[in-house]
Amino acid sequence: MATDVRPRDPSMRPPMTPLATLIGRELRGGKSEKPAIKHGQAAFAKRGEDYFLVRPDCLRVPGDPSSSFSVFAIFDGHNGVSAAVFAKEQLLDHVMSAIPQGIAREEWLEALPRALVAGFVKTDIDFQRKGETSGTTATLVVIDGWTVTVASVGDSRCILDSQDGVVSLLTVDHRLEENVEERERVTASGGEVGRLNLCGGKEVGPLRCWPGGLCLSRSIGDTDVGEFIVPVPHVKQVKLSSAGGRLIIASDGIWDALSSEVAAKACRGVPAELAAKLVVKEALRTSGLKDDTTCLVVDIIPSVHTLVQPSPIKQQNKFRSLLFGKKSQNGAGKPNKLSSVGAVEELFEQGSAMLEERLGKNCASMETSGPLRCAICQKDQVLNDDLLVNSDDCFSPASKPWEGPYLCTDCRRKKDAMEGKRPRESTMSR
Repeated sequence: MATDVRPRDPSMRPPMTPLATLIGRELRGGKSEKPAIKHGQAAFAKRGEDYFLVRPDCLRVPGDPSSSFSVFAIFDGHNGVSAAVFAKEQLLDHVMSAIPQGIAREEWLEALPRALVAGFVKTDIDFQRKGETSGTTATLVVIDGWTVTVASVGDSRCILDSQDGVVSLLTVDHRLEENVEERERVTASGGEVGRLNLCGGKEVGPLRCWPGGLCLSRSIGDTDVGEFIVPVPHVKQVKLSSAGGRLIIASDGIWDALSSEVAAKACRGVPAELAAKLVVKEALRTSGLKDDTTCLVVDIIPSVHTLVQPSPIKQQNKFRSLLFGKKSQNGAGKPNKLSSVGAVEELFEQGSAMLEERLGKNCASMETSGPLRCAICQKDQVLNDDLLVNSDDCFSPASKPWEGPYLCTDCRRKKDAMEGKRPRESTMSR
């Protein structure tokens, strides 16, 4: 797989601009008009395990067209299609149910990253209850005005081609072969990372997690692998300038064949529907149909335009340092993750697999007698003296299970299993 982009050093990142500040600027500048969203999709199937979701007409407030937002997603299944189909049908609903009702747009956007984490984890819990062993990557993109929020597990990728020609990665690839931090997390949680052993002890293929042999460190499903393969997504939220940009969301059938920059270049200057076909065509031309190959192209453009025009590459350097500074390099001289998204402002980015870091640290009060709502499954439970004495479902003053919000028994068990506190037995062996 092409590895032209890597996570940048967080210490080199300037402070993120608060969302409220950006929205205030937008309103004061008279740029509150929503962009036009144009999209296209193309796919070739080899195994038939790729699925995608296109929802351009979602509403934050039922019946209010001014509260519209769009959702696009790719699900790349493995070991069958069940997990990909389930995630396509359930994930968005679980994310939306984790956002408080009746809040303003600014608060909704601020709550979205946490809701994405809760929705991914709940989808995984619900699917694993079915007892099926398939799994899926998931890359979910939410577009509200000029704000783009991307959550992902696995190695389906979303890139942004901004109007000045700068290409940026909005996701992180969760492949054990390429992600050192994920390898360390998996082994610390009880998994074993290694290559497939053939007769005679020869090791072949990419790094995999055992038991199960999955080469990804994060996914939805995969009950036969172990719960240290987590569904906690990397989440990134950015705000585009009024010039807009193009998103390319695709399964690894594209990214195994093309770098991010080649994919963007292959479809510049054409409408989104044709652009998706051109990206797929270029991937097939480069490597043939070795895997399911699925691509969504989404143009976020001023409403008066219908086509994203290519921008002169010579102009991109003056924008490159507006947000993240210069492009970083790795030891081999290849570019790491592109450190600029042109005139785009970064609002939020978090990739930790630890739920206490993703769901916040606002603990439930032990003095309340009202219902407690699980931060993941959104189920209410009344806290009373009998429950405190007879159940491990609630916080105890003597031994708090963690420093985060309330989790019900099932969701806390899931959290503990992901962190290696309750290793799962598996019948799968290396």
